[in-house]
Amino acid sequence: MAKDTIFSKIIHGEIPADIIYQDEQTTAFRDIHPQAPTHILIVPNNVIPTVNDATPENEQILGHLFVVAAKIAKQEGIAESGYRLIVNCNKDGGQEVFHLHVHLLGGRRLGPMLTRQEE
Repeated sequence: MAKDTIFSKIIHGEIPADIIYQDEQTTAFRDIHPQAPTHILIVPNNVIPTVNDATPENEQILGHLFVVAAKIAKQEGIAESGYRLIVNCNKDGGQEVFHLHVHLLGGRRLGPMLTRQEE
């Protein structure tokens, strides 16, 4: 079993957060360091440390994360104008909390995904 994370503690109510959605499989809450006017983290209630740790048994919950993201985007009023979903994997991918999660960002034009770096 994966160890508890800060997100597990939020899911279980041990750490306060601005939870905007929760069901038996997922929890969504506002990022404490938002990178856009809307920045919400959507996490599975059971810990999957990284995308690399996902198994065929996780297929249903991984799809559910996207269904929840679309529902929240509509609820937040950003579905029509557009939004971005980001999943980081491991250190070089920018993952800071090792509990798989989807970043939902929107509320303004987001621009390019990455800035090209000169080699």
